Order: sequence, then C-alpha cells, then structure tokens
Amino acid sequence: MVLNIENLTGGYSRTAVIHDISFNIKSGEIVGLIGLNGAGKSTTIKHILGLLNPHAGHIEVNGTRIGEDTEEYRRALAYIPESPILYEELTLNEHINMTAMAYGLDEATAWERADKLLKMFRLEEKGRMFPTHFSKGMKQKVMLICAFIVEPDLYIIDEPFLGLDPLGIESLIELMVSEREDGRSILMSTHILSTAERYCDRYVILDDGKLLISGTLDELRTGMNMPGASLDELYLSLTGGARSNESTHS
Repeated sequence: MVLNIENLTGGYSRTAVIHDISFNIKSGEIVGLIGLNGAGKSTTIKHILGLLNPHAGHIEVNGTRIGEDTEEYRRALAYIPESPILYEELTLNEHINMTAMAYGLDEATAWERADKLLKMFRLEEKGRMFPTHFSKGMKQKVMLICAFIVEPDLYIIDEPFLGLDPLGIESLIELMVSEREDGRSILMSTHILSTAERYCDRYVILDDGKLLISGTLDELRTGMNMPGASLDELYLSLTGGARSNESTHS
C-alpha cells in the first residue's frame, strides 16, 4: 500500500474540519479526490503532506508515518499545488537543480529526465528565464517538471488542469498514465469529473468533511443503485444537484 489513511480526524488548531476519513491508494493507481469547495479535500492533502497534525487517526506512506522518519516519508511523495509556488530569484534551470538536491537525485539523472519534460511542455528554450516572465500556465508547467523528475512513489496533484493550455493538459495526462504504468501512484483532486472518470481507477468522494463513498466507478454505481451512471451523475446525486452543479462549474 503506497498511501494508507485510517480514521483521520483533523483540521486547524482545535477545530476539526475532516472527520474519521479512511482510504488507501495501491501501487500503480490514479485515485480521484472529489468534493465541493469546503468538502475537506485541501485539509486532507495538507495532512498527507505533514503540514497539519491529526487530531486522531494516522497516515502512512509506504508503511511509514511521518513521525517515524520524516525524510523518508517526504521523499516518497511529490506535491503539485493548485496555484504555482516558485522562487522569483531562481531561473527555471535553478528550480530543477534545487529539486534534484532536495530529493538527493544526481545531476545527470535529474537532467536526463528534465530535458524530456522541458521538450514535452515546450519550455526547453526558457531555462535561463525567471518566473516573473512566466504566465500562470508556464509556472504550472515548471511545477509539473520539478515533480515528475523526482519519480516518487506517490504524486499528490491539486486541480492539475487549471491554467494549462490544451497541449499542456494532454502532456500531463500522458505523463500520469505513463507513471501509473510504471507502478507509481497519483492522488488527484479535481472538479473536472469527465477527465477523472476517464483516467482514475478509483474515487474518494468527500462532503462536509466526511467520506461519503469510495471505490471504482462500477462499485459506486452498484452501491448507489445507479447502473450506467456517469461520475458526474453519481456525484450530483450524492451531494445534491443544485449546489454540486454550482461547484463543478466554478
């Protein structure tokens, strides 16, 4: 099991935002984390990253809890946030070098991987540029390149398609599918349910800080007695059509 979350309750300070959440991700899976704004997706992700301390329950990555070996735990995962976070004083190439050092990658390996990704995202001529000259989409591509050179066991990607052009989206999907085929795992938070339905192996649906249901699309259909339903139809039925529709178009 790459990621195992058991009975997780947590949030900020003493206020619990998520309650008794349990799910797992196996090797070579793409799992969609689905929910309305405020459902608890970001809080769950922050707990996985070790940015928040659980009130109850525990999280393991490759069988290790963050308190047991923080460095091993964090090197097993890479995080791509919804809004790009880059250092304005570092060029694109320097971001790649910094990422390699942080994860203990040798320079030759890092750049063998980076060169392919730079070409894929059409940034091979931008290596000496600073983020102030990048669009949001270009910044997002830099975040993706830095994450994918690491080749961790677990990727955590928050709203990965926002800000990307169609070619960027196609390249990202190609990368995710390739990583899955190589046995790596992805937890993807997204509102684009049609894409999630096409590429995710399983789904975790949250609402109001609680786990509503999890499983494959067929398991969700069976559990909700909605044979043949799309993920969007299942989601709307679970969370209430009017407010869900508002969120999925936000």
